[in-house]
Amino acid sequence: MAFNLKGRHLLSLEDFTPGEIEYLIDLSLELKKMKYAGFRPKNLEGKNIALIFEKPSTRTRCAFVTAAVDEGAHPEYLGKGDIQLGKKETVADTARVLGRMFDGIQFRGFKHETVEGLAKHAGVPVWNGLTDKFHPTQILADFLTVKEKRGYLKGIKFAYVGDGRNNMANSLMIGAAKMGMDFRIVAPDSLFPEEDLVMRANAIAEETGAKITLTAKVEEGVKDVDVIYTDVWVSMGEEDQFEERIKLLKPYQVNMDMIKMADEEVIFMHCLPAFHNKETTVGQEIYEKYGIAEMEVTDEVFESKYSVVFDEAENRMHTIKAVMVATL
Repeated sequence: MAFNLKGRHLLSLEDFTPGEIEYLIDLSLELKKMKYAGFRPKNLEGKNIALIFEKPSTRTRCAFVTAAVDEGAHPEYLGKGDIQLGKKETVADTARVLGRMFDGIQFRGFKHETVEGLAKHAGVPVWNGLTDKFHPTQILADFLTVKEKRGYLKGIKFAYVGDGRNNMANSLMIGAAKMGMDFRIVAPDSLFPEEDLVMRANAIAEETGAKITLTAKVEEGVKDVDVIYTDVWVSMGEEDQFEERIKLLKPYQVNMDMIKMADEEVIFMHCLPAFHNKETTVGQEIYEKYGIAEMEVTDEVFESKYSVVFDEAENRMHTIKAVMVATL
């Protein structure tokens, strides 16, 4: 079934019905097949897209740029030092200016209130490329990947392991509730998501048949699951908490012992970048300071047959393309 999403914002998957989410995933798959076949329909020809980045990015930036160009649009990157957002100009004023010049606006930054302000005042679709609360475009790519690898979404047993109160845990919990999954957050009690968000997820789950579980027990959380997902232990802006997080989350590292607790065809997922070795500047610094060469996932798992992280990364482009095509 087709859905008319023209003019809609994408701030959180909480604002979309299960059917609308399924439609975006199916449209992503259709556009992906077209790209692989060398067919570019240019659905966005003549459109101009503003890409606001308070936080730097590899996947989000590249996905929006390539998706826009594939479909015939012009993307304009606006970094932190390129515009006056929040410095000399309010969010509302920036939104009203950009809304007069662009057909759609992507925002990746810190406060969720900023993307909400842009959406309120821009007059054109606004897409959340990541805030402190939600990362909906990533979840669409994740769910497309799960559907490609496992064939379905409803009933999938999905374990998110690690920091259970960051934007990825929040977004996956809401998305999984919408799609009727058996979703578990496996984390220390102190890193469980906010109670209000859990209540909202459970309310959605009552309508969709999903199941939401919060547990600090690793085996209980990952036993027989179809998907194990993790994210960095320390998010951008929290670098002063490395030592505390390492101590707290070491028992939640995704390693082969954990993989063996899951279904034999389990897939491992990560939104990237991942600290799976010390072959980066930050990885080397962490190793020298704390004596740990691998953090949230071991290199053995990251490079294993279970890992689908690069399929997942590619799917950012296809799902973001679907979001822009559907809303513009």
